Amino acid sequence: MAADWIAVLDEDGRISSAQRIDSPNFDERPDGCGVDLIVIHAISLPPDQFGGPGVEQLFTNRLDPAEHPYYASIAQLRVSAHFFLRRDGSLLQFVPTTMRAWHAGVSSWRGRERCNDFSIGIELEGSDSVPFRAEQYDRLAGLLKRIRERHLHADICAHSDIAPGRKTDPGPCFEWARLRALLACA
Repeated sequence: MAADWIAVLDEDGRISSAQRIDSPNFDERPDGCGVDLIVIHAISLPPDQFGGPGVEQLFTNRLDPAEHPYYASIAQLRVSAHFFLRRDGSLLQFVPTTMRAWHAGVSSWRGRERCNDFSIGIELEGSDSVPFRAEQYDRLAGLLKRIRERHLHADICAHSDIAPGRKTDPGPCFEWARLRALLACA
C-alpha cells in the first residue's frame, strides 16, 4: 500500500494532497472533545450514479433541487463530511479534522451520543449495491493511517454502526476484511 500520496495531516487538520473545497456546514468541537472515532460512509448523488458534482454541491449548499427528482428531498439539508473519496481514489476535503463536520446525524457509539462531536467522517463515493474500487481501499487505508498517527486510539466504524436502523452505509459491498488487511500492512 502506498500511503505517500497522502502527504501530511497538518496542525490545522488538513491533508496537504487533498483538493480543498470549504463547506459552510461545520462548527467547533465541544470543549475537551478530541477525535475518538472515524466513521466510514458511502454516498452517491444521484443515487447509484458516480462522478458528478452532486456530493460537492450538497456539502456546499449548492444542490439544485430541480436538477434531479431525488435532489428535491435533500437540497435543504445542511450536511458535510471531513473527506470525500471518489471512485478513482481522488480525495476532497470539506472540513478540517480539528472542526466538527455534520456527517453522523442522530448517532451513538459505545454509549456516547452525538458522534459528530468526537468523530471524523469519511464519505466514499459508492452505494449499497456496487462494489468499491481498489483505488478507494488503497487511498482510504493511507488516509486512515495519517489520521491515526495523530489520533492513536480512534476507533473505525460504519455509519450503520452508529445509526442502526437509520443508515446502512457503507453497505454490504464494503469489504471490511480488505481494509483491515491494508491497515495491517501499513
